[in-house]
Amino acid sequence: MKDCCGPGYASPQEAIKAPREKLLYTIAIYTGTGIQKPDYLATVDVDPDSPTYSQVIHRLEMPGIGDELHHMGWNACSSCFDDGSMSRKYLLLPGVRSNNIHVVDTASDPRAPRLHKVIDGAEIKSKTNLSGPHTVHCLGSEIIISMLGDAKGEAPGGYLHLNKDFDIVGRWENSMGDIKFGYDFWYQPRHNVMVSSEWAAPNTFMPGFDLEEVGHLKYGREIHFWDFEKKVPIETMYLGEDGLLPLEVKFHHDPDSTHGFCGAALSSNVIHWWRDEAGEWQWEKIIDVANEPHPEWPIPVPGVMSAILISMDDKYLYLNNWLHGDMRQYDISDPHNPVLTGQVWMGGLLGKAPEVNGVKMAGGPQMFQLSLDGRRLYVTTSLFSTWDNQFYPEIREQGGVMVQIDCDPENGGMVLNKDFIVDFGQEPNGPSRCHEARYPGGDCTSDIWL
Repeated sequence: MKDCCGPGYASPQEAIKAPREKLLYTIAIYTGTGIQKPDYLATVDVDPDSPTYSQVIHRLEMPGIGDELHHMGWNACSSCFDDGSMSRKYLLLPGVRSNNIHVVDTASDPRAPRLHKVIDGAEIKSKTNLSGPHTVHCLGSEIIISMLGDAKGEAPGGYLHLNKDFDIVGRWENSMGDIKFGYDFWYQPRHNVMVSSEWAAPNTFMPGFDLEEVGHLKYGREIHFWDFEKKVPIETMYLGEDGLLPLEVKFHHDPDSTHGFCGAALSSNVIHWWRDEAGEWQWEKIIDVANEPHPEWPIPVPGVMSAILISMDDKYLYLNNWLHGDMRQYDISDPHNPVLTGQVWMGGLLGKAPEVNGVKMAGGPQMFQLSLDGRRLYVTTSLFSTWDNQFYPEIREQGGVMVQIDCDPENGGMVLNKDFIVDFGQEPNGPSRCHEARYPGGDCTSDIWL
């Protein structure tokens, strides 16, 4: 499979022209479902010419039970394109609950990945005083992982630094400053900047969501700008009510750009930041999804915008509303003035999509991955086990699903692909739930250019 283990692409423009993806890896979990089986990495066939199209063709189980696999990332990306010693061979799968980090070899046999190494969660705690691994980014030839808590599960956590052999170097940051919480991060080396966001301490979010804890300031509402070389935060932007639970952060793929975006989950807003002509960082709210009334809710239902994604050409921003049940596409050619160009309904609490491709869906659109050419958006439905159980209790019996949305990168627009659905409610060990997805050749949510 071409480029399945290459170090990446020389530029975003080159990535867009890459061969169509044939395989997709997605995390599938049993943690929190009541089924005592290991979480696993599912290989999905996404080649429409294949006899096993839209099927799970391989399942790599983790060694233990209760990891809560959540996000994952590559050992190498386009930031080390010119490093001939590196290859995109290993996928790192952290367990948010167990703190174990599973290193999976996807290159030896891309259709049937195998476990290469497990970095023990207890060792991570003892050496770094960190827990709750979340976002994985390659850092040239090395790797940094955002850790949401300390060894006791309290905020703010920090950043785990691994070398290319997956040995623990220690903590990456030199200081956390006054940062209260951690979550996602993205760096833009040409501007010597990293941006990080906030969720909550593991001890807060793991049991489930309590709205009162937002008022008690146990959830984040700030984003942070770092001096990337010095590894210290230098500026904090307080987003207030416009930025409750600022989760995913994404810079433009263009390494010369300072424009970036954050999805504030509970406020259901998109925040746009950029560096102005005076060299100062600015921010503004550019998208605001209104809460919707619900007969069984005492308050209007927020969208819960838990993820965002920028297309490889930086033209479109995609976002989800996990509780409302819709995926949206915005043209951000002018990042100050986004234009809604597409919307698809799947699941959610508003009753607008009771079935998707013949399957009664539990949950709503949650994680998603866009093909490098911008034409196929793969969407899954599980957020986090305890949050799933709280807002979508039927997901225990029905499991999660993955669907494909066809996108028009020239003119805008989205439509559900009627030929593709992966029903994780029909898995051999019982209903499981799928979360983040990655391509063997790289993807829109991990590649960073130097």
